[in-house]
Amino acid sequence: MNEQEKHAVSQEERKEKIRARYKGVDRSELEFIPAKQKEKLFEDAGAKRVCAYCRVSTDDANQTSSYELQKNHYEDMIKEHAGWNLVGIYADEGISGTSLLHRDEFNRMITDCQAGKIDLIVTKSVSRFARNIVDCIAKVRELANMKPQVGVFFETEHIYTLDNTSEMMLAVLSAAAQEESHTKSEIMNISIEQRFSRGIFLTPKLLGYDKDEDGNLVINETEADTVRLCYYLFLSGFPTSEITEILMDLGRKTKLGNTKWTGSAVVNILRNERHCGDVLSRKTFTPNYLDHKSKKNNHDRNQYRQADHHEAIVSREIYNAAQKLLEAGKYSRKGYPLPTLQVVDQGALKGFVPVNRAWNGFSTDDYKKASLSAYDEDTNEIHAEQTNKSAFDLSGYEIVRAQFFSTRFDPAVTISSGKITFNTACMKKFENVEYVELLFNSVEKCIAVRPCEKSNVNAIKWGTIRNGRWAVLPKSCKGFSEPLFELMNWDSDCKYKLRGQFCGNSDEQLLIFELEEPEVFVQEYVEEQHIDSSVEAPSENMKTVKKVLYPKAWIHNFGETTNRTVFLQRIAYKGNWEILRPAKTVEGMEIITREILDDLIDEAEKLIDRMRCATYE
Repeated sequence: MNEQEKHAVSQEERKEKIRARYKGVDRSELEFIPAKQKEKLFEDAGAKRVCAYCRVSTDDANQTSSYELQKNHYEDMIKEHAGWNLVGIYADEGISGTSLLHRDEFNRMITDCQAGKIDLIVTKSVSRFARNIVDCIAKVRELANMKPQVGVFFETEHIYTLDNTSEMMLAVLSAAAQEESHTKSEIMNISIEQRFSRGIFLTPKLLGYDKDEDGNLVINETEADTVRLCYYLFLSGFPTSEITEILMDLGRKTKLGNTKWTGSAVVNILRNERHCGDVLSRKTFTPNYLDHKSKKNNHDRNQYRQADHHEAIVSREIYNAAQKLLEAGKYSRKGYPLPTLQVVDQGALKGFVPVNRAWNGFSTDDYKKASLSAYDEDTNEIHAEQTNKSAFDLSGYEIVRAQFFSTRFDPAVTISSGKITFNTACMKKFENVEYVELLFNSVEKCIAVRPCEKSNVNAIKWGTIRNGRWAVLPKSCKGFSEPLFELMNWDSDCKYKLRGQFCGNSDEQLLIFELEEPEVFVQEYVEEQHIDSSVEAPSENMKTVKKVLYPKAWIHNFGETTNRTVFLQRIAYKGNWEILRPAKTVEGMEIITREILDDLIDEAEKLIDRMRCATYE
């Protein structure tokens, strides 16, 4: 017998032994001890501490009958069952079933189960217990794993969760309940969309208004005075914190009748478009029907606005001015509540718009319109070419760019997405000038700097003298840098350095910075080199390297034979540049006029006097 045959015989013998082993022994030799059978829920006469959970989906008065019927039903059911002792009825009114977060009674019931006070929960259906699959299964398992175990009996589906076969059925029914919630949510969204698209708006309670028999908003004059006072004080320069103090001092009430005010409550009044007679639908929406968390609608859902929907408490002009001021929340300089768009209409700075670095209420288009308003549309002065030429014949030569020879002694300004910094050379050019005004020309694409008084609303303290030497003071300029970066299509992650030109004498001093060909500072993260190249450098060995990028236009030449900043030397000015010429307000672009502001503060004082008299009476 060869090796192969021997192996085959050995394998067959092993199989026979396995077959013989699994035939087992004679069953008569075994003693059978049966498991204790689980009694059916309603056949179990043992003592159980039982509670009921019921819920109605809305707090509408029409749902009260459903709520009371559920409570009465379970009270009778538990009392009639032998061995069941009623622990209590846990009932949530007006709460959606898709989330457990805000169902106070449900959560109190679970806490009592954890404390060992409950053995059984009875509820009408899976959809009453939870419409979220994850929550339902998780809670049922959590209750089953407690000591002692807690079961849930769903009456409609006749499911008892401590039965072995219950979980699959429960999962199927929970999924059906969740999908039902989803369907209802979609139907509700479609209904809301149809209502809004036809101008049928939801009108919740709002300070300043009551509803008539048809549901229309009508002014409540007592409350409307509170609304007006908020707008008048805010536009007159009062911060919301001071407005809240004034309202509480006057005993003014919120829509809910409270006399305690917060800054956010005042802001909500100022933000609400209904106070100027308009209605804007769907300012917030709920993206997830399971957690019901609302989200601000940033064009994620359709919106509808109807102007002059009802009688206004404040004019549209006042409302719009308040929105501008709210958008520029960081601008809070007392005495200058609302900057206005102004432009220099003559002189060397024609077309330049004074800039307030903290105010972000003006857009790129606003600055463009303001600059263009200074030019005569019938002339080509905007695009006029400079005719200044050197007296020397430079044919055959190429002019080297001045930027390549720039030093720290040349004026320069660095602008990032949030800061502006002038170098000390700028300050030295302006002899002992501590405050300057920044001006912007979106047509010429230039920034100008001229001296100004400390009282100027746009004044920038660009430096200070320390130990007899000028020291720079970097300044935030968020309000101005955003439209500037948008106009020039600059990268917000980079810094831009502009070389300047100083012009003037003791009477007229001016710095001009061109925007079109800046030096760009970028940061790159580079790994440090290691001796052992097989070891990868960890992230902490990354270092920041600053690089300077030059404009693409400089690739093929060292410089140009013209210098755009020579527009300061235009012959038309004949030495009289009028650098300090005041800017004038651009007609038609005022946020709100000074005359109206003066009237508002007068009206506010009258309202306060009237309210004080009413309080004393």
